[in-house]
Amino acid sequence: MGKLIYEGTIKVDFDDRTLAHLQLVIGNKLRRGEPFHFTWRDDASIGDGRTTVWLHPACTLVYKFYGGRKPQLNPAWVDALAFTANSQSGLYLVPEPAASASNGAPDHDIP
Repeated sequence: MGKLIYEGTIKVDFDDRTLAHLQLVIGNKLRRGEPFHFTWRDDASIGDGRTTVWLHPACTLVYKFYGGRKPQLNPAWVDALAFTANSQSGLYLVPEPAASASNGAPDHDIP
């Protein structure tokens, strides 16, 4: 289980594999200077609602991975997440598609 920390105050748990995909998509958007919303479902322990944050190039993000190995990335999932990040609603988690759905997109790697 990994953790995304936004502006030092909002902390949300994602499994390491999901967090690695989010890191790539978020990093690509912010590197291009493109701010956007990111929304996720809250855990039932904190009310089972949802949280939305405004991600922008000056915001502070920390990606904390608890596993020692880099997860293998699914290019189809990266593309699906990037599609949501480029929409008016902003980034939100979508189910991971089969890797073959990427139509030959190049493999992505995390930094």
